[in-house]
Amino acid sequence: MQTVQFQAKFDFLDEIREFVGNIARENGFDDQAVYHIQLAADEAASNVIEHAYGGGADGMLEISCGVKANTLTIILVDHGKSFDPSEVPLPDIQADLGDRKIGGLGIFLMRKLMDEFEYVSGARGNTLTMTKRKA
Repeated sequence: MQTVQFQAKFDFLDEIREFVGNIARENGFDDQAVYHIQLAADEAASNVIEHAYGGGADGMLEISCGVKANTLTIILVDHGKSFDPSEVPLPDIQADLGDRKIGGLGIFLMRKLMDEFEYVSGARGNTLTMTKRKA
């Protein structure tokens, strides 16, 4: 598993997507799976930056990514504000675009795009683990 630390700033989202995308490609994930992995990582990192660190704090985001037994695992660790993903309401994806609330799709997308999604908050920070199995 490779681990990289990024400042929790939106400026680093391209590098985060590239980091997980390269590992997925190097391990034989197809283009669609790579796109899903990158989008899920982008949404996760964006949520940490915006919600855990308030969009402007000088926090760090540690991302580990690796593949074992045809399963890619991404682990994001931050030390910002924690939250309970089960309290985030499901978005109404059937509603007209004009009636939809802005935001609120991140966790929904992560759960749809990845095979597993687990969030734990504790003394060592907040840890989000997502996995994607190779098709």
